[in-house]
Formats: sequence, structure tokens, C-alpha cells
Amino acid sequence: MLGTSLLGRLRRRDPGDAVLRRAARLTLVASGVFYACRYGVGSPMLATYGLFGAVAAGAFAQLPGPAPQRARILVTALPVVWALLAAGTLLAWNTWAAAGGMLVIGFLVAFAGVGNPRLVGLASAFQLFYILASFPPYEPGALPERLVGVTIAIVLLALAEVFLWPDPVPISYRRRIADAAQGVAAYLDATAEELTNPRPGREARRQRAYDVVAGLSLDRTSPELAPTAADARDRALRICGAALREVLGEADRLAADVPPEPIPALAAVRLLRTCADTTRAAGRSMSPGAPPVDLGELDAAIGRAEAAYPVGPDNRRELPDVPRLCRDATALALADHVRVLAVGAQVAAGSRPGGADTDAGVFEYARHGPWTLYWRQFRAHLAPRSAHLHSALRLAVALAIARVAAGAFQLTHGFWVLLATLTVLRTSAADTRMALRPAVLGTIAGAAVSGLLLFVIEEPIVYAVALPVTVMLAFGVGRLLGPLWQQALFTLLLTVVFVQLSPEGWRLAEARLVDVGLGAVIGVLVGVAMWPRGASHDLRRNAARYLTVSGDAVEQTVRAVLGGAPPDDVLGRVRERMILVDSSRCQYHLERHHPANRRVDWDASLGVGHHVLSGAESLLRRNPAGCLAGWPAAATLLRRSAAELRSAYDDLADRVADGRPPGPMPTPVGCVDELDRIRPLLGEVDSHTAVRHLVEVDGWLASLAAGLARIRR
Repeated sequence: MLGTSLLGRLRRRDPGDAVLRRAARLTLVASGVFYACRYGVGSPMLATYGLFGAVAAGAFAQLPGPAPQRARILVTALPVVWALLAAGTLLAWNTWAAAGGMLVIGFLVAFAGVGNPRLVGLASAFQLFYILASFPPYEPGALPERLVGVTIAIVLLALAEVFLWPDPVPISYRRRIADAAQGVAAYLDATAEELTNPRPGREARRQRAYDVVAGLSLDRTSPELAPTAADARDRALRICGAALREVLGEADRLAADVPPEPIPALAAVRLLRTCADTTRAAGRSMSPGAPPVDLGELDAAIGRAEAAYPVGPDNRRELPDVPRLCRDATALALADHVRVLAVGAQVAAGSRPGGADTDAGVFEYARHGPWTLYWRQFRAHLAPRSAHLHSALRLAVALAIARVAAGAFQLTHGFWVLLATLTVLRTSAADTRMALRPAVLGTIAGAAVSGLLLFVIEEPIVYAVALPVTVMLAFGVGRLLGPLWQQALFTLLLTVVFVQLSPEGWRLAEARLVDVGLGAVIGVLVGVAMWPRGASHDLRRNAARYLTVSGDAVEQTVRAVLGGAPPDDVLGRVRERMILVDSSRCQYHLERHHPANRRVDWDASLGVGHHVLSGAESLLRRNPAGCLAGWPAAATLLRRSAAELRSAYDDLADRVADGRPPGPMPTPVGCVDELDRIRPLLGEVDSHTAVRHLVEVDGWLASLAAGLARIRR
């Protein structure tokens, strides 16, 4: 009954057997390399580096993508592994030299994740290769043997990834974007039908669209699959997700303004159907080998809508058709977001859009190559208040101190101290505290069992036979049962390995316990003493600044259409803040989420800033600076609305900075409400074009208010 219960528990935690398959591949490679090198060749050095090379690359490296991609990453990383082994071997002659190398290499390896947080999955493995080689005995002549052992293990592991029980291809973020685009396109078609020929089914399509778009949240995406890199493709994927959310919001506003009587020739409907087709094509373009989305039809539809948009009644004394202007303005705003989606799909597919697209602030980065984008990311975070910099320095200092302590106390297995520090230390004190308890308790339990086994069983053949079983237990069963079990079984595995390399009896378990305790203490002390708040604090601070400058941009944009200076400077600051907060969001995705941060809907909160930037640029293209100058009543209305929005952005920024849930937001208004606000002003101007400008600017402000209102706890 106990075995059946345990098996059921494992299956529930690993329904696709992905963890067990990966553990089985690692078991075959690690055990095979160890047996061949230790008992076939008779080289403990080859056996040690072969086994730990397989463990570091197969268990500590968290690799993204399908099996061929993971295998390619492993083989491509070999030159870096060789360099780290060489550095560790050559610096092992002196404790301070090894610790200095640990400080530099630890920082460089950890800080490399700034350009691509998914590299953090390789960072722990890279650290282990240097750590293992940096301990006595100092044997530069053994370097070729070490390199051969690690190379054999990594190459065999790469082959096993492809040919031994390969994992099913995971659902990529691109595929999620494609599915979300299809769902949103279906909702746009249903909304167009609602405006011309109402039919049942729109609400079901709306709910389906919101469900698939909600799946694009980084919180619902594993770190290995999330588009968190600084390169153009990952940035474009994140922008596509934000654009789809904005398309849904504008579609809701359009559906809320259904005319009392269906109008078959409604211009907004024609544009909406084109937007649905383009959204669908953008989703299809995300599939491998699919042609890129063509913007020609959408651009032509937007051009026709803009050309017809200012036209008023033949009699200049008649009032303009403001309800139609409201619907047309909303449809054009929706089309702008669809265009952002389409250009983002092009960039994500590897294309470089034309100059007109890259001049837009949202896609300015697409003109630059990957190395330029990575350098910008590194440079942005070489700042005293960067959480990335803090995390890399914290880890490097902790490992260097652990290396000095291991050398000063002349510990036989000193690399266990650094391994414990690497295991316990996290990017925040909260994460470190969570990792400490299972690490210590698991080590105590594993050391107790190991000591008992060593006292009872002395024949090495028993431990040789037990090696595959302990590897499978440590990296398969232990990972599924939890950190405490994994640490205990890993301690047992190390005992089984080192009994075959250099028998030390029960003192081996004692050494393991002492080393892990020392490493855990160092990790905790450094984690508490050096910037303990991690990326969550960095994200809240950058998000607050981003929202504040977004509120500034709203006011400056309104002032521009009323005759003030263009808001180029403030929009530039919004772009700069967007880069920083986007990077912080990606780093935060890798951390344990503090309860205070869970109160904030990060996708919605950061999306309102994205809406400001893309919306302001499109708005000013159709409504140039000064288009509403000389209309005092309109100026009063717009300034009041902009001031209310600015206050709402500032309040949201304050609450985000403190980790508090959002307070009351501006009430979103539809076209009917806009009519009530605008109608008293229409007698003051005889220009239908000016009325169109007023409707569109007021509609943009109303859309921003609706975005703020969508934010929930």
C-alpha cells in the first residue's frame, strides 16, 4: 500500500514522466561514464569529472526548448566549460588565487543572465565546473584528463537527450501567441457581426479570447519557455502579448457602443474585419516555416478609414455624426494595436521591419543587432541600484568567502561547502530562507543514513551496484518529493560515489554534514547582509517610476494637441523606463514571489504604460500638435481628464512601490458618456475636423481610464 501510494504521488507530480525520463537519461550516462572510467580505464580522475560533468549538465542546468535544442546548447557550451575547468585547475595552487578567481568568474557567470535570464539555468552548472577544479591537489598535468572526462559526459548526455526517451516538444510561447491571436481574431469577427447583424455567441468568443490571452502572462509560463531575453525576438514576443491585451480592451469598448439599429455599411466594421484577418495572419506567422504577416491590407484599410474619418455632413451647419466618430476612433485605435501585433510578429520571426516601423518608439530596438541589444542591457544594469548587479555580486562574494573558508580549514571535501552555498543562496533573503531548511535537514537525514550504511556495509562492490539506484533516487524521485528529500538523497549519492573513489568510512558522512552546514551559514549571512530584497524591490521601484512618467506623458500629449510643445522628451523617458521595468519583470519571474508582490497584477499594471507609449505615438500621427488650439472649452475638458488620469497613475505608482493592491481607478466611459461630455461643446466650433480631433483625443483618454479600471488585486 505504501509503494502504491508513493507511486501515485509521483505520477501526480510528474504526469508526463518528464522528470523521471530526464533522471533515467542522467542515470545511464553518469553511471556508464563512471563505471567505464573508474573500473574500465582505472582512472579516478576521469571517473570524478565524468560523473560530475554529467550531473552538472544534466541536473543543475535547466535548459529550454525541445530535445535537439537542449542537446545543441550542451555541445555549444563545451568551450566555456573547458575554459572554466582550465581556470580552476591553474588557480588551485593557492587558496587566495582560487578565491579571487571564484570572485571574478562567479560574478561574470551570474551577470551574464542580464542579457538572457534563461542563461541562469546554465549559471549553476558553469559555477560547478570551476568549483570542482579549483580545489587541491594542484595538478596542472591532470587538466587533459579532466577535460576528456567532462567532454565525454556532456557529449553522451547530449546524444541521450535526442535518442533516449526524448521529452515531448513543449508548448512554446510562440505557439501560445498563435493560439491567443486566433482567439482574439474570432472575437473581433463576432464583434463586427454584433455591430451589423447581432447573433448569439459573441460572449462565448469573448471569454475564450480572454482565457487564451491570460495564458500569455509570465506568471503562467515556466522560466525555461518564457521570452525573457534582451534580444529582438523575445522583446517582440512580449510586445505581441501586450498588444493582444490592448486589442481586447478596444474591442470591448467598441462592442459596448453598438448602435440602436444595425448599420451594414459601418466603416468601423470594415476596418474591424480587416483587423481580424491581420490578427489571424499574425498568429499563423508564428508557426515554423510560415510566411511573415503582410501589412499591406491593414495599412490600406487604415488609410481608407483615416481618409473618410474627418468627413462630416454636406451641410456645414449640421452637427457631425459624433456616435460614428466615436466608433471610428475606437476602431482606428484597435487597428493601431493590431499593427503593433503584426510588426511584432514580423520581428519575432526574424524580419527587420521597414524604417517607418522601426522609427516608432515601441520597435526602435529592432534596428539594432543582438550584440548591441545585449550591450545596452548590460550597460543599463551596471548601476548601483540594479538588482541584477546586486544578485551577481552577492553570489560571487558568497562563493569567494566559502572558498577561503574551505581552504583555511583545510577541508577534505571543501567543494561541498561551495555547493551548499550555491544551493542555499538565492536572489532574495526570502528565497534563501526558504532554501535553508530543506538543505540543512535533508543533509542531516542523508548523512545519518550514509553513516549507518558505512558502518554496516564495507564492501565497495555494494556501493558500485547501488550507484544507478541512488542517481535515479536523487534526481528523479527526490526532485518530485521536494527539496528536503532531494538533498537527503543527493547526500546519499555523494557517499556512494566517494566510497568508490577514496574510502573514508563513516567520517565521510561527518565531513558532508560539516561542509554543508558551513556553506549554508555563509550563504545565509551573505544573503541577509547584501541587498536582501532581490528583484522584487527593483521591480516595484522601476514600475513606480514607469507609471509616474507615463502619467507625465499623458498630460504632455494633451498639452501638445492643445498647442503646446510635442512630448518627444517625455516619450523618450517612457521608452527608457520601459526597458528597465521589462528587464526587472523578467528577473522577478525567476524568484519566489513575496505575498506583497502578489497583490499587484503586473501584466495589467505595466500594460497601462505600454498603452500610453503606443497610443500617444499613433494619436499624434493623426492629431498633430496644435490641432485643438483655440478651443477653450475643449481644452478645459481635456485638461481635466488628463489631470484625473495623471493622479490615477501617480496613485497606482505609489501603491505598486509599496506592494499594496490598486485603489479606486477612474471609471471607464463609453461612447454614450463621451457624447454627453462633448455635445455641449459642439456649438462653439464649425469645423468637423476639430470635432473629430476632440473625439479621438477624448477617446484615447477614456481608453486609458478603461485600462486602469481593468487592474485587479
